[in-house]
Amino acid sequence: MTDLEPFRLTGSEALARFRSGELTVTAYAQSLLARIDKRDSAVHAWAYLDPDYVLEQAAKLDAIPSEERGPLHGVAVGVKDIIYTKDMPTQHNSPIYEGDFPALDAGCVRILRNAGALIFGKTHTAQFGATSVCPPTRNPHNQKHSPGGSSSGSAAAVADLHVPISLGTQTGGSTIRPGSYNGIYAFKPTWNTVSRDGAKVFSLILDTIGFYSRSVADLQLLATVFQLEDDKTPEEEGEEPDFRLTGAKFAAVKTAAWPTICKSSIAAFEKGIALLRAHGATVELVDLPTEFDSVLKLHDIEMYSSGRVSFLPEYVSAREKLLPSIAGFVENSNKYTKREAAMALDEMAALRPKFDRFASKYAAVLTPTASDVAPEGATGGNYAFSVTWTSLHVPVVNIPGFKGGEGLPIGLSLIASRYRDEHLLRVCRAVGEVFEAEGGWTRNMP
Repeated sequence: MTDLEPFRLTGSEALARFRSGELTVTAYAQSLLARIDKRDSAVHAWAYLDPDYVLEQAAKLDAIPSEERGPLHGVAVGVKDIIYTKDMPTQHNSPIYEGDFPALDAGCVRILRNAGALIFGKTHTAQFGATSVCPPTRNPHNQKHSPGGSSSGSAAAVADLHVPISLGTQTGGSTIRPGSYNGIYAFKPTWNTVSRDGAKVFSLILDTIGFYSRSVADLQLLATVFQLEDDKTPEEEGEEPDFRLTGAKFAAVKTAAWPTICKSSIAAFEKGIALLRAHGATVELVDLPTEFDSVLKLHDIEMYSSGRVSFLPEYVSAREKLLPSIAGFVENSNKYTKREAAMALDEMAALRPKFDRFASKYAAVLTPTASDVAPEGATGGNYAFSVTWTSLHVPVVNIPGFKGGEGLPIGLSLIASRYRDEHLLRVCRAVGEVFEAEGGWTRNMP
């Protein structure tokens, strides 16, 4: 075992200590709470945290006999505050829901509790996970900069060692982009593979529950808990569990978002390609067919059209308490017609199998996660590099390891075809080891 302080452990490392008897969940929780007490006055990751409740739950977990413990026994998880949690408020960063305690957990939280996770608290979010205005959360690597949105607190909490795992959501880039900004792993699974029951709806066609961690091993653990198993082809049935870069083939793509890219992200992209090649992989620079250039617009139409429906209840009951951008969805400030909304749904659906066929020729597709490092201030940042993958419903992982302007982290994304989540994580584990070791940025939190 390592001699790391408990709060520095990944979820997998903490599990190993619980199983060996070296660490109790109570001692672990106390270490995490002390870390939060020391750091959160600057980072502001938490919208709600009750230390007494945390320790009460930890004691109950410690009392469970070893043979009855779940696969996530004791591992601390933060929950984005648009996801329902019993015994904790779900406030959506909105005065409309201040102090509102749901009676039941969301489906994803129930799964985590059943697996033995320690549900730690609620993390800050942009209002309803649907605006570019960030909550009070700050980037732990430089507090003048944004953690990204809308899953701001979830990303910052993992990056600043408050918890090893947290839940986010993504309608555009709200899980993946903060992963890049905060120098951690972020995983948006294939759409509709993780229950969204009990999470605030923005777009039924786009919304996806996502995960943050500081290791791919933790993401693989979550994939097992949420049963994200791939269908195996006959060729894959006998594959070795460890993916090897030598001989693997990747596609490197730029997408229609490329005109917004900045030098830090270009440098990371070029270095990532060079590292893969240096480790024996083949990387093909590929332009997606021009028909994929329409995805940014199609996503915009679908997102704004869905917002007209999703936020109508709050609009008719408490218009004065909504941010103008949220009210703008209901008021159709972009003037999209319902005919355009139907067209967007149909065209995005037609593109999905085409991308699946393209991606199936490669171990994974490599692309920038974000246009640049985290911006200054309270903006969520540019999500253009994520919306293609959200719209296509494919799994995507941000891999950290690169250094951009002002010494801030920046990541790259790996993508696979739909329902290839398990395969993608195996690839990411091998790629992540290289990028973190040789990419030029090191996670070094005080």
